[in-house]
Amino acid sequence: MKARWVGPALAGLVLVGCGLAVAAYSDDALPGYAGEPGVPRVKSERDLPELPLKRQGLSDRDYERMASAEAHLVRKCMRSFGFADFPLHPGLGAPMSEHVTMTAVAVSPYGLFDGGQARRWGYGFAPHRGEAWGTGAEPKGRVPTRREDQVLHGFGAGSGGKAVVRGREVPEGGCAAEGARRLTEGVSDQDRLSEYVSRRSQEIDRAVAKDERVRRAFRDWSRCVEGKGFKEYESPVAAFHDKAWRAGREDGNTARTKQELGTAVADVACKRKLNTVGVWWAVADEKQRADIRGHKAEYAAAREDRDRVRATIREVLGEK
Repeated sequence: MKARWVGPALAGLVLVGCGLAVAAYSDDALPGYAGEPGVPRVKSERDLPELPLKRQGLSDRDYERMASAEAHLVRKCMRSFGFADFPLHPGLGAPMSEHVTMTAVAVSPYGLFDGGQARRWGYGFAPHRGEAWGTGAEPKGRVPTRREDQVLHGFGAGSGGKAVVRGREVPEGGCAAEGARRLTEGVSDQDRLSEYVSRRSQEIDRAVAKDERVRRAFRDWSRCVEGKGFKEYESPVAAFHDKAWRAGREDGNTARTKQELGTAVADVACKRKLNTVGVWWAVADEKQRADIRGHKAEYAAAREDRDRVRATIREVLGEK
């Protein structure tokens, strides 16, 4: 199918495609496996129940709070060396503040859900989102002085020795490293704390992708997308990561070509029609629960270390 228009006209193209496919992909014709008990009906990200592993390890909120608590610990350490006005979020010095383009945009593991976003931005994102993230990520405080930097990072030690400032030895790695150590004090296995749940999640994701129920859902989704005149993909993940969308780009965004926009809209429409994500989620839920039952001791130990860090965070931030 060749499209000769973009913008609002593209939405019309996709709607026409959906209309032609209603007989095959209407709610009434939802595949039986996609409506079985335990399979949620997922049309938007809000419809997704929480997966079991979300309650096992450190959350995104935990990492945000860890960064906040660590900043307070570092400042406390710096003040103990006499730098009373050391900023909570120091700026970067000249060698580290050279222009670097970096964009971080959160994407659901199930890909796109929003048809409006797909029509406008395809598999990319609004440019101002990347700019806003970059601005928000920059430290707001002043740049440390050379003397402060020596204590902050432990620079200036003699051969085999430690830096000494105002008659005191600087902790190994400086106050920055000391803050990180204090935050995880008492944790029995730091690798397990930060990596165990994510490693298990990755392994389970691979098993989910190989499950015949998910493969069947992907095949139906792929036929639906192809039936709308677009390329055949193995899965929604493959469509999202098609290298053609980001070819020649250095900012992590996509070019938003007619083909990309049309594919993205078809992707969303087919996932909704076939409840692809509901099946995908249900299989992941089943396998995660089985994994937690099969590794009770390991998950319990990871949760114990997580809870210890949470307690330290509350103490550092002065929370009851």
